[in-house]
Amino acid sequence: MSDFRPFFSFGQSFFGAMMQRLDSLRVKLFMAIAGANVVLVMVAYAIYGWSFDQGLVDYLNRADEARLSPLVTRLADGYRRHGDWRWISEDRQQWHDLVREVLGVGRMPRRGPEEAKDGVARPRPPVVPGNREGGRPPLTIDPRLLLLDARRDVLLGPAERAGLAVLRPIKVGEQIVGYLGYVPRLQVVTSLEQIFLTQQNRRFAAIALGLLAAVLLNAALIAHWLSRRLHALSDGAAALAQGDYAVRIPVSGHDELAQLAVDFNHLAQALEAAQRMRQQWIADIAHELRTPLATLRGEIEALQDGVRPLSQEGMASLAQELAQLTRLVEDLRMLSLSDIGALVYHKEPVDLREVLEDGLSAARSAVESRCLSLTMDLAPGVRVMGDESRLAQVVANLLQNTLRYSEVPATLEVRLNAEAGQALVVWEDSSPGVPPADLLRLTERLFRVDASRARASGGSGLGLSIAEAI
Repeated sequence: MSDFRPFFSFGQSFFGAMMQRLDSLRVKLFMAIAGANVVLVMVAYAIYGWSFDQGLVDYLNRADEARLSPLVTRLADGYRRHGDWRWISEDRQQWHDLVREVLGVGRMPRRGPEEAKDGVARPRPPVVPGNREGGRPPLTIDPRLLLLDARRDVLLGPAERAGLAVLRPIKVGEQIVGYLGYVPRLQVVTSLEQIFLTQQNRRFAAIALGLLAAVLLNAALIAHWLSRRLHALSDGAAALAQGDYAVRIPVSGHDELAQLAVDFNHLAQALEAAQRMRQQWIADIAHELRTPLATLRGEIEALQDGVRPLSQEGMASLAQELAQLTRLVEDLRMLSLSDIGALVYHKEPVDLREVLEDGLSAARSAVESRCLSLTMDLAPGVRVMGDESRLAQVVANLLQNTLRYSEVPATLEVRLNAEAGQALVVWEDSSPGVPPADLLRLTERLFRVDASRARASGGSGLGLSIAEAI
């Protein structure tokens, strides 16, 4: 049994590979489109064939009735002349000749018995018009004809089919003297019509095969077209997963797949921008941390080497650098907590006018040192549900931003009012303003209009980010 294990293992792996290859979007689209169209072709072929059969049979039946009307008249005339049906029931040749004459086939020539060489008389076969050798009678409707008397007893024709026959009365005056019956074409019999129907079926089958080939080709092209566009999306998603945010998908058309490609490109663009921001953010953090650390290290080394004496002024400088470093770390920690939703707020009804007045009054010395002209227009009674300490931090950050970037003599106007159930605070300071190109990035973390990030021209660039987070 162990000798067959490699064979079974190969069979399983081959079957698994084939199933995996077939389990693809292209194959599924092809099978779905082709299957639906094949079903439509088969249904159309069946309906068309059935309607043709029914239409042909109905047409032939109506044609039979029209062709038999003269025969009914001839039979009535014969009965009127002879007074009974013996003139035709006892002479079958007369019956066949009459039927063929009325139906336009022609009379069957009468021939005597053929004398054989051995002297034995044998009946001659009937001669078929157009057939010099003789043979079978032509294919007409007469095998389905019956002649019945007034009591509906079969005089001529297949009596076993009388129950299926449609009877047309034969009248002499107002009296019914007999019936001409014919068996309807409930199904197409072996005849010229059957040959014609076979030819039509062959044509229908050829048309169906052509349609089937066109359907399969159309399904293959559509499946290839759709799978190619989806394959481009799949490749783009794989590239994004590997960190290639510069990938873009070509957009063609205006359908849903084109819109999906546009959305994908927007996503890739956003991820690429986020990657650049992250890289810039890391570089800015390193710069912001390196500056106070370098200052601390230099001053400590100067104290260790005796270059600078240990004094209150030197300790104050060290404390200032340490406070700036602590404030930067605390700001980064607050933003991180805000990102993960862990920043704690103690909300209660807060009077915004009191928050603004307290925050601006606490920084009065800094306002006076910068020669800042402060104007406040604060509506009373504007209360919100919020954290008073966090809102005070927002005010402090905005004021710090005004003090750092406004040119002396600076002006600040703060207005508070309530509009449509919301509290609106307008903080408007003097020049220089923010360039229009930088307005949308004003609250980005560590963003500063001054790309050099000089300490003299501003802070770390986290104040407005914290204000927006709160």
